[in-house]
Amino acid sequence: MNLIFSKVDTVGEMTELAELAANIWREYYISIITMDQIEYMIGKFQSASAVRNQIEEQGYEYYAMREDGHTVGYLSVKEDGGKLFLSKFYVAKEHRGKGYASQAMTFLEQLCKDRGLGHIWLTVNRHNESSIGVYQKKGFRTVREQVADIGNGYVMDDYVMEKVIPVS
Repeated sequence: MNLIFSKVDTVGEMTELAELAANIWREYYISIITMDQIEYMIGKFQSASAVRNQIEEQGYEYYAMREDGHTVGYLSVKEDGGKLFLSKFYVAKEHRGKGYASQAMTFLEQLCKDRGLGHIWLTVNRHNESSIGVYQKKGFRTVREQVADIGNGYVMDDYVMEKVIPVS
């Protein structure tokens, strides 16, 4: 059970992640937000063109999480003011509970150390109790709440969580 984190840089890889994202969002978030908001957010933030724009124009890095040649999830990060912003972190349903979150945190902490970044921060829907629990278990603490207007009458109602990374 050793994950490989490979940087996403081809249109084919971006398309693969967008398809995975759409499946995860439709399965996971239906208990938290409406299907209309899910479809809106997939199009705005998780489509192949949105991912490509984030990589090419906004400075995001995407990493596919692969085991035995199969993509089991992905994450997206961006350096932001001396910290690492964990923008996206998703694991397909059939691969949850296998320790991938721990391996992903090790990967992210090493990225921080390599780049001299002292924190990882993220936003998480305040009703996403299972993810909040995972982040807390991994050492993240809630630092504030935020409501962000994302257009089309929708908002993201989130906690901002942060983890200190010791940089030697």
